[in-house]
Amino acid sequence: MTYKFNYRTRVPDTEAGRMQEFCEQVKASVRAKVEHPFHIIKNLFGLRKVRYKGLAKNHAQLMTLFGLANLLIAKRSLFELRAKAQAQGG
Repeated sequence: MTYKFNYRTRVPDTEAGRMQEFCEQVKASVRAKVEHPFHIIKNLFGLRKVRYKGLAKNHAQLMTLFGLANLLIAKRSLFELRAKAQAQGG
């Protein structure tokens, strides 16, 4: 698909066009799920540059931060489930 600033060319209203649109939606969904932990690490935890000398130390720090980001994402989804259950009266 061709993109220009904030304009995306229209997909033809055919079977192939609908399939292409569906594929783009799936790719965007996967991309959002992959980029979210990076957003948390950079903006919430403040990691902009590596701090340590040595690949092993930097690798250990990044694995720790990604683990914490995954826990934060899981915590948010659990709070959403809890809020829905309370809203339904359970």
